[in-house]
Amino acid sequence: MDALIAKIDKNLRHYGRAAQRAARDLRWSVAPVAVEQPVFVVGCSRGGTTVVYKTLSEADELASLQRETHDFWAELHPLAQKGWRSHALDEHDASESDRRAVARYFFRYLGARRFVDKNNQNGLCVPYLHALFPDARFVYVKRSPGDNIHSLIEGWGRSEEYAHWSADLPAEVRIDGGRYRRWCFFLFDGWREYLERPIEEVCAAQYVAMNEAILDAKGRVSPWQWTDVFYEDIIRDPVAAFRQVWSALGLRFGPRQEAHCRHVLGRPYNAFSPIRLDKWREEVNRARIERVLPTVAKTASRMGYPAS
Repeated sequence: MDALIAKIDKNLRHYGRAAQRAARDLRWSVAPVAVEQPVFVVGCSRGGTTVVYKTLSEADELASLQRETHDFWAELHPLAQKGWRSHALDEHDASESDRRAVARYFFRYLGARRFVDKNNQNGLCVPYLHALFPDARFVYVKRSPGDNIHSLIEGWGRSEEYAHWSADLPAEVRIDGGRYRRWCFFLFDGWREYLERPIEEVCAAQYVAMNEAILDAKGRVSPWQWTDVFYEDIIRDPVAAFRQVWSALGLRFGPRQEAHCRHVLGRPYNAFSPIRLDKWREEVNRARIERVLPTVAKTASRMGYPAS
């Protein structure tokens, strides 16, 4: 009897959610929902964007899917239709149809609430996102080149997690003499030139491409819509760092959020090893990274990192 009751309760909960989503879809079709000041977390892959996204998901005023949205955004502008050139999108790619599709997608799962979103590619799409939502807010997460490139290299070794989208890539990947055979994270203009290059050069190129795109886009967005945060500041004092982000976004930083931030480094999101500064200097990739640091120095300087 207990098992039967549990099954009935489960079915009721299931149909309750289904009915709620159906009602939301019907409401949207009759009167499209306005999206106000969505928050997009941008930055280079393996740069700390996940911890910022997950922490912002704790804000009372923001709704979150609690997951990344690669597949949804990719369906709006499939890479194959763009000739696999890049994940980048600009304002000319934005349309009213896209805006409605995004509004419907988030409304279906979250209701009529301000939302926060993050994925690996959106940093290449700031002009597009800004054209869709002129009042959008952007949180740019910066990470020092040594640690970010080190983490990218480690991530390339986990293709099952970071290359799930690249099965149809129309090119043979033989990076590091064939050690890496699936493209990870995101495509940038000129990626085909790196198909057989050393892994540290690929990761350095990704670091430069992503951060340069974001820095260039920053000048096209009103200052009140833009917030910078250094990953290193989060490591040194997560409460102070996130309090500033909350304030910039007009969010209430209450006791619950403060408690979460105080312990956030103890629940690392997708961290490959214990969190610490200058991790790359102690790891196996140090020599590789030292070789490519000069190639990213100009970008790092633009981001606010002094020459090391």
